[in-house]
Amino acid sequence: MRGALAISALAAAAACAPQEGAEVGRAAANPSYQGVETRLLDGDLVNFRVRMAGASGPEDVTKYAECAAAQYALIRGYGFARHVRTTTAEEGGIWRADAVYTISPALPDGLRTIDAEVTVADCGQRGIPTV
Repeated sequence: MRGALAISALAAAAACAPQEGAEVGRAAANPSYQGVETRLLDGDLVNFRVRMAGASGPEDVTKYAECAAAQYALIRGYGFARHVRTTTAEEGGIWRADAVYTISPALPDGLRTIDAEVTVADCGQRGIPTV
């Protein structure tokens, strides 16, 4: 009986292991990043609207918006951004995010801050385009 349990456990573990060529930690999505629209709302408050196909969920399109915000902060000569809000929606396989960030030269107050240089580097490693 013990042998049967051990074999069952091994079979279950093998079924959970990533298959050759499969992406680890993601669905088998093939993301297509379809652009960023950037609007300066007021001084340091910026709106980013992004679109993508092949997202595995709202987290993917939210990350795309974060990458755009980080690059925008660097372009403007700032090192940090703070997330204000993001809304996401999916229709016909196209995910959209409407995100607002503040950008600043120093680390802003708040819990949802990002270091622009670190975030842009991470986005590059993940293959997520920036502005």
